[in-house]
Amino acid sequence: MKNSLKEKSPTKNALLIIDIQEKIIAPIHNKDSIIENIQKLLNAYQILDENIFVSEQNPIKLGRTLPNLLPKVSFNKIQKMDFSIASSKDLLDELNCKKITNLIVCGFETHICIQQSVLELLERGFEVLVISDAMGSRKNLDHQISLQRMLQKGAIITTTESIIFEICKTSDRKEFKEIRNIIKN
Repeated sequence: MKNSLKEKSPTKNALLIIDIQEKIIAPIHNKDSIIENIQKLLNAYQILDENIFVSEQNPIKLGRTLPNLLPKVSFNKIQKMDFSIASSKDLLDELNCKKITNLIVCGFETHICIQQSVLELLERGFEVLVISDAMGSRKNLDHQISLQRMLQKGAIITTTESIIFEICKTSDRKEFKEIRNIIKN
C-alpha cells in the first residue's frame, strides 16, 4: 500500500540580521543584552548553517553594520531604503534560488523594519522565526506589541538559546562543544 501523505521537503534556513547600525542602536532599550544575543546567534549560526543576510537601512545617514556583528563567513549585504527587507528583489531571488523556506530574524527596530519585514515575508509564504531576545526597540512597549502582532500573523516567537539548540538538533553533533561554549559565555 502506497503512503498517501506527500513527502515533506527538507527545510532550509537563512539568518536575517536587520539593521544593526550604530545610529539605530544608540537609543534602544536593553541594547547590550540584545547585541550579546545577536552575537551568540551569529557565532552559532556560522558554525551550524549557512545563508546569512545582513541589511542596512539608509547606510549613508545611519551608518554601517557594527563591525563586531558582521559575519566572518560569506554573507549577502542588502542596503535598503524601504523599511521591509522583503522589498529587496535581490533577497527574494536569492531565497528562491537556494530554496530557503525558514527565516530566522533578529536586529532592530522590532516595531519598524523587523515587523514590516516579517509581515511581508509571511505573506510571501516563508516560515519566520522571530528571535525575541535578539531584537529591540527604543520603547519596550513598541517591542512587545510588535511581537504580539507578528505572532498573530503567523510568526514563531522564540529565543536565542532555543533557536541555537533547534538548529544544532543533537549533542552528538561534532560542533556541539563549540555551541555549548557560545551559550555559556
